[in-house]
Amino acid sequence: MKTEVRQDFGRFFLPGPTEVRPEVLQAMTQPMIGHRVAEMEQMIARIQPGLKYIFQTERPVYISASSATGLMEGAVRNGARRKVLALVNGAFSERFYKITVATGLQADPLEVAWGEAHTPDMVAGALQRGIYDAVTVVHSETSTGVLNPIREIAEVVRDAGDVVLLVDSVSGLGGTPVYTDDWKLDFVLTGSQKCLALPPGLAFGVAQKNILERANRKMDRGVYFDFHEFERNIQKNQTPNTPAVSLLYALDVQLEAMRAETNEARWDRHQAMADRVYAWVQEMNDRGVNLRILAPAGYRSPTTTTIMVPEPWTGPRACAAIKERGYIVATGYGKMKEAAIRIGTMGDHTVEETDNLLDALTDVFSS
Repeated sequence: MKTEVRQDFGRFFLPGPTEVRPEVLQAMTQPMIGHRVAEMEQMIARIQPGLKYIFQTERPVYISASSATGLMEGAVRNGARRKVLALVNGAFSERFYKITVATGLQADPLEVAWGEAHTPDMVAGALQRGIYDAVTVVHSETSTGVLNPIREIAEVVRDAGDVVLLVDSVSGLGGTPVYTDDWKLDFVLTGSQKCLALPPGLAFGVAQKNILERANRKMDRGVYFDFHEFERNIQKNQTPNTPAVSLLYALDVQLEAMRAETNEARWDRHQAMADRVYAWVQEMNDRGVNLRILAPAGYRSPTTTTIMVPEPWTGPRACAAIKERGYIVATGYGKMKEAAIRIGTMGDHTVEETDNLLDALTDVFSS
């Protein structure tokens, strides 16, 4: 099968996997090395400070050769004991709930409509029954573009007593503020292919010590995602199992660039791109094209915007039309495939590149 090669950067706006800079891809062509040799330990030692900076934590950051779904399973296998409250407001938060049930734990979904967020009051009300010991939440719901207020949710979870918060920030971390330690987030995970602007295949997570204490008392936490194995190995600058060596080369290069940009500048750039998308939707409405952002103001992720399209447009038709103009965006996810498009403003894209995309989309919806 022939592989399409793009000659220029800044035209691939999927909400993950996102576009990867050529120099990051080039780093992956370095020779293989053994995963228990000094060179690997030295690379992981270089990588750890950058990961800690991105997560805003003093705890070690676990490196998993898996998709983020693996660490979602690891989160509940290690951090949940009896019954879980699963905050469900889209496809990926529903996945977190289904993973919890599949591991044999009891779980109740606290569901709101796709496009809505969970408020701290909702969570506090559910926790007042006192039957849960863990809460799962998706920070940035990639299927809807909703940003859940995890800082405030973490506060009400702490107030509920011996309850932990397990956070999926796959399309959040690196693109919007996450302060793992300051916000007292018990476990946070992300994937390589979103705001970190790396190829898919790595997941990263931070477990606070209370999660390890819980894991120590669980005999069914499994093998591949046993957090004690991650903890023991990362202390030696190693991974529990054979790592994805080529992806670590890419991570090493990308973290250097991310630290040079700074978290704050990166967050601001993501927000500026999202704000430009919001303004464009309003401009199109002023022209009589009835586009609508699914997520309400105040709860919008700066990394992913889900836009409802008017008839006779469909998500697939709009995506096909923009592809003819050299750009890639996504259809709506799952049950919203026909009704929406999704624009990923994440990773190493710029406001200028976003403007170019929006100019092309204007041409699409004006045709």
